[in-house]
Amino acid sequence: MNCFFADDHYGAYSGRHVFELLPEDFSRETVFTENSWSLLESGDWVKDCDLLALHMIAGTCGQPMPGAGAEKAVRAYCERGGDLLLLHGAGAAFWGWDWWRGMVGLRWVRPDDPDGAKPSTHPIVPCTVEVSKVRHPLASRLRRIELPADEVYTELEQVSPITVLMETAVNGRTWPQAYLATTPWGGRIAAFIPGHKPECTQNPDLITDITELIQWLKNK
Repeated sequence: MNCFFADDHYGAYSGRHVFELLPEDFSRETVFTENSWSLLESGDWVKDCDLLALHMIAGTCGQPMPGAGAEKAVRAYCERGGDLLLLHGAGAAFWGWDWWRGMVGLRWVRPDDPDGAKPSTHPIVPCTVEVSKVRHPLASRLRRIELPADEVYTELEQVSPITVLMETAVNGRTWPQAYLATTPWGGRIAAFIPGHKPECTQNPDLITDITELIQWLKNK
């Protein structure tokens, strides 16, 4: 079983759009929830979850912050070496938890950041997401993506070692857009940042690249 927790991302429903276009064999094995933390809080998913996918930023979109039950469950999942798929802003999925902020590779920094880090930014511009020059076998399976004007996440804070798989150039600088990392307990993190508007989250090349990350995570 896989678990995919999403918020509505300010009415864009980005996580839902991505989930609906993922391969049937993945969606058939996945519990998808949107704007509801009851399952997350319960911890009932932890034992049987093979992959935890997130497309959310806690405390946004009119949703309450996940509580102590959610933190206990996510921590238990991570401590048993569970793998994570972090989509769009999900590096900040649980930004209120100290241990989470320090392990996600790159994190979106909110204006009210508990650590006082400089906030991240997302200029809205067209972009080309290129495959990075990196010697990782997964890179050869990824596709270059041309995206119309949309949020491009920049100035994220690096909090742990990463392998950058994809990147884009905005305002004269290059910014990671897909990467791999490892949790302190040996779980693998695959993160894919682009995609807010439906015309981007429904881009076939974007869906292909997310699918490749999922397949890499699932093939242990």
